[in-house]
This record gives sequence, structure tokens and C-alpha cells, in this order.
Amino acid sequence: MKTRSISHLSPSEIEAAFAHQADEIAQLKQQLDWLKRQLFGRKSEKVLADNPAQSSLFDEGETLTLPAETKPVKAHTRSSQKQRRDSDLNDEGLRFDETVPQQIIDIPAPELQGADADQYELVDTKETCRLAQQPGSYVVLRFRRQVVRHKTTQTIKDTPAPGNVLEGCYCDVSLLAGLMVDKAVYHLPLHRQHQRMLDSGITLSRATLINWIQKGIELLRPIAKAQWQHILQSKILAMDEVPIKAGRTKGAGRKPGHMKQTYFWPLYGDSDEVAFTWSNSRGMLHAQAQLQDFTGTLLTDGYAAYTKTVAQINQQEQQIVHAACWVHMRRGFEKALDSEPHTAQQALDIIATLYRHEKHIRHKQLDLADIHAYR
Repeated sequence: MKTRSISHLSPSEIEAAFAHQADEIAQLKQQLDWLKRQLFGRKSEKVLADNPAQSSLFDEGETLTLPAETKPVKAHTRSSQKQRRDSDLNDEGLRFDETVPQQIIDIPAPELQGADADQYELVDTKETCRLAQQPGSYVVLRFRRQVVRHKTTQTIKDTPAPGNVLEGCYCDVSLLAGLMVDKAVYHLPLHRQHQRMLDSGITLSRATLINWIQKGIELLRPIAKAQWQHILQSKILAMDEVPIKAGRTKGAGRKPGHMKQTYFWPLYGDSDEVAFTWSNSRGMLHAQAQLQDFTGTLLTDGYAAYTKTVAQINQQEQQIVHAACWVHMRRGFEKALDSEPHTAQQALDIIATLYRHEKHIRHKQLDLADIHAYR
């Protein structure tokens, strides 16, 4: 590495050079400290303890004192055995709810079937539970439709078959939903689901499964669109972008290409609904297209594309209030602890007080009117 001589520099130029190097060293030190915290520090962003000397977010006349949350403790005696946490915890330690199907297997006592059976009587029944798995979960629904004949006119009339989601198809709606859920939620590709069907004794082509999925997607499009439109009617809308690998780039020669980096853009409305829109990029054009019909408060992280999107949409006389995320805001003050420890800690304490009030609201499960009055 070549070093630059400072013998020909004037005193003012030398001072400026040293000042620049000092600033650069300070910035590098901050980056190093931040990396150390990421590697060796506490991962959670929760504040362990509030500063008792920190002033409240509100004025003294408007300060709200959080009520002490008392928890009654019943008198008890200690036992060496572990207590069961749920009523559905049986003798074998297996836990399950009422939605799990159960199969009863009766095991007769050999004493009640032998030559001396009259010498015994049944006094109790004990149960032992084991978790089992059935090979495959497919069943053929055989609809037996009655055919009748009118005695006078001798006309034949048969009972019509129940309607199906895919007309003229032997795929039941339960199978269609199961295929799509297994693929999208449990990441089970169609070729593995096809292999599972073959192992279960069901013969059909993989192309048939693909055809069913494609038709099912078309049926879901109007539902997804209606839900997306209803979400845009929310007063408060949360939006984010999530990377996902989808599609492949064009490979060189016989080499296959790499998976493309694309993005889901989930929209979460105030009716507890989520719409996942997709784009092949993280640019603002997709966000701008999704928010064209929205008017209200938009909650996002600190990604600059959201700020630009809101600014451009509001130029079209569309009223969107951009609300930033406190979690992302807090990270900026956390990074500034090394350079401005006093001011940064003061900001973190104020945010911690805000978090404490919001935790109280969630714990008490207040309705909207009480939340507004409390805040």
C-alpha cells in the first residue's frame, strides 16, 4: 500500500487530514462495536429495566399511573412430582385436543375368556394412549345415487350427483384444498404429493395434479381480489416486503440458472386480514400500484421506497399519513449509544416508557374507546 508523504503539506492541511482520519476511525469504531453487539450481545430488543429517573411521556398533569397488577397466590404444599399443566395430559404424557381423531381398541382380559372365566369379574378399565400414523390420508367418496321409476308413466329418473368445485372432475374440494395447503403452507412439492398418492394405491399422472392446481388458483383469484380491496378500506394499513426465491435465471449452456430473488408485499388491515401481493423487485412501483385506492394511515418500516411512494401518491390528492415503526426508530438510537450515549439512552428510555404503556393496554385487552382514553 502506497503512503502519501505529508512533508510538503502546510500545517492547516495536516490538521485537516488528521481530523478526517479521526472521524473515519470513530465511524469504523462504531461499526465494529455494532458488529460485536450483533455477534456477542443480547439478541432481544426488549428493555430489561426502566430508568426510574426517566420522566414520563406525558405532562405531569396528564401522567397516568399504571395500576399495580396483583396476582393472587393460593396456599399450596410442595410435591416432588411434576404437576400436569392440562387436563388432556394422560398417563403416557401424550397431549392432544378434541380435534385429533381417536380409534378405540379394546383389549379383552384373557381371564374372562378362559375356562375359569366365571371366577373373575370386570371391576375397572384402564387406558394407554399411543400416537400413531396412518399411511396416507386419502379416501374415495363413493356416492350411491338411487334410480327410481314412476309406476304410472314408467319413466326412469336418477338422483343427481352432488355439485363439485371443478365440474366434470373427480377431484373433491377437500383434495384440492389439501393439495394447495400442503404445497403453500407445508412446502410439500407436487411431485412428492404425487409420489405419496402412488404409494397409497392411487394411480394418476402428475400433469393431472398440476391441472387441478392451476384451476384452483383461478378460482381463488376473485376471493383474493375481494379481500385485497376490503383491506384497502382500512383506516390503518401495515405494509412490508419479504424476500422469496421464485423462478430461475437463464443458465449458461447446460448449467441451470439460479433461483430469482423476488418479493412478497403483505398488506395487513384493521380487520385482521392479510393479502400477499408479489413482485419481482423491491422497487416502489409495486407499492405505488397497491396503494392507489387507499386513504388512511400507512404503517411501514424505514425503507425509503415507502416514503417516496406516499409522497408521490399524495401529490395526486390522495390522503395517506405515513407512520413509521417504533422498533426501527429505536434501532437508530441503539446504534448511537457509542457516539452519543447520554442523548441516545434518554431516547431509549422514553421509548421504553411508551412500550410499557402499550404492554399494559395489551395485557388488559382494552377496547378501542378505552385505549383512546388511556392514551
